[in-house]
Amino acid sequence: MPKTVFSVDLNKAPEDQAIKTHNRWHPDIPMVETFKRGEVFRVECYDWTGGQIGNNDSANDVRDVDLTRVHYLSGPFGFEGAEPGDLLVVDILDIGAMPESEWGFNGLFAKENGGGFLTEHYPNATKSCWDFQGIYTTSRHIPGVRYPGIIHPGLIGCLPDHALLAEANRREEELVSTDPNRVPPLAALPYSDTALMGQMSGDAARKAAEEAWRTVPPREHGGNCDIKNLSRGSKVYFPVYVKGGGLSMGDIHFSQGDGEITFCGAIEMAGWIDISVDVIKGGMAKYGVVNPIFKPSPIDPHFDDYLIFEGISVDEHTGEQYYLDAHVAYRRACLNAIEYLKKFGYTGEQAYSILGTAPVEGRIAGIVDIPNVCATLAIPTAIFDFDINPNSTGPTKQVSGVDVARTS
Repeated sequence: MPKTVFSVDLNKAPEDQAIKTHNRWHPDIPMVETFKRGEVFRVECYDWTGGQIGNNDSANDVRDVDLTRVHYLSGPFGFEGAEPGDLLVVDILDIGAMPESEWGFNGLFAKENGGGFLTEHYPNATKSCWDFQGIYTTSRHIPGVRYPGIIHPGLIGCLPDHALLAEANRREEELVSTDPNRVPPLAALPYSDTALMGQMSGDAARKAAEEAWRTVPPREHGGNCDIKNLSRGSKVYFPVYVKGGGLSMGDIHFSQGDGEITFCGAIEMAGWIDISVDVIKGGMAKYGVVNPIFKPSPIDPHFDDYLIFEGISVDEHTGEQYYLDAHVAYRRACLNAIEYLKKFGYTGEQAYSILGTAPVEGRIAGIVDIPNVCATLAIPTAIFDFDINPNSTGPTKQVSGVDVARTS
């Protein structure tokens, strides 16, 4: 087994660990350790909320979670020879759950606390808990489904430099200024009160926290990309902005659908990642890299039958026609799938959670046929214990008496 270079004690809060996690991005956060190219090591990670969510039948914790504290990242790690302009070649060799925590959770966030892709339709907090049995998962809150996990880090990336830090802050502040009172907000701007700055301390940490990025979105350096295919055997090429690279990771998911549409949208878990890193000198210029590129895992589960739902760029409330709007089209595809699954007895929230946690495939089928984008959502039929395909007799109710956890 590879050497564990970053350990977490799930019985302690992240703030109480000997080696501190960080929940902000900043170029001055010091490296936890520096490795030679090709070394293999293990990194343990909290779930993205740092243990704020419990394995129980109440969604109060999802409703009340403090999103200014997330995500809790393990790292950053440096690598000999890595310099700005290089590419960091990260091999994800293996990944799994912490032995003492073989469960995960999915949540629909309340609109006032972040919401989700369909927050106008599902504005209230709910939760489902998922048990792991080897490569498979099931939920006591959502019966009738079982699927293999494509375990992956939802969040992984390198430290930005000061120029990129300032540029992203500028553009995100400009966006928020167009509607500063929007709920949920248009972006998560720097917030120092709950910042964890890794091994930084004192005045340096406080000053850096005032401009440090929140970890909510993906950016040029990687970050919270939520790509479900970054599982065992995948390879990621990250742009390097600071000497050593500064690689950090966290937000591990047992399984996720394309889009992670519920926001707390995968099956979130604490876990570990085994990685090895190499460097391509001058790789950013050689290959014209602006954002990370990746090769997917060769061992993703393979499904051979899907039911595919289409959506187009027409607002479901008003009937307004949008011009080639992929966001609206994918939302309609998701809503169409949810309405279909409700015919089998699922509540809307249960169906919504299935789309967030199961390995569904999201696609843009057509983006040139004015005025409508055609987006598709493909659900593997084999994840269900019953036949969901249309037939002449119509759907029969398969699920009753069980629901997701709700707030009190």
